[in-house]
Amino acid sequence: MPVHPMVLRGAACVALATLAFGVLHPVLRTGIGSGAQAADTGNTPPVHRGSGLPIPRFASLRSDEVNVRTGPGTRYPVDWVFKRKAMPVEIVAEYENWRKIRDWQGASGWVHQSLLTGKRSFIVPSKVASLHRTPARSADVVAKLEPEVMGEIQSCSGDWCRVKVSGMSGWLERSDLWGVYKSEPIN
Repeated sequence: MPVHPMVLRGAACVALATLAFGVLHPVLRTGIGSGAQAADTGNTPPVHRGSGLPIPRFASLRSDEVNVRTGPGTRYPVDWVFKRKAMPVEIVAEYENWRKIRDWQGASGWVHQSLLTGKRSFIVPSKVASLHRTPARSADVVAKLEPEVMGEIQSCSGDWCRVKVSGMSGWLERSDLWGVYKSEPIN
């Protein structure tokens, strides 16, 4: 008897999709008003250099509410807020304890480093992606992942990444996800 793949949709995944790092749901951004200014408390000792890690690189959001600012510091206004824990972001610049990030849709801004984690995650950016049992196009499809579905990257080698989504593990073609570079190995 043939196995029918499960279709996972962004918002419809909520009931099924609680991963170790949170619930899967569509990205929400809310404007906070660019006139609000907060004083820089100076609680963190200044670090005049970045982390020393390569730029650009991928990370993910540590919290389900992350303020994205217009510049690197609390004196800059909050431009908008990420509302999706574990969403992958690309770090494109660093200044002291601040990281300029870009999301899968190209929006960018500054966040404090404490709001990011090195856990690797992915998002299906634009078209339905097939989650395969093994790393081959001819392998059984165990699920169809619709745009904006997120998951955890377990490893990547060659054209394939082993991922986990809603408790299911399988293989996605690297070109079907956003959150890993074209030839980047992940162990």
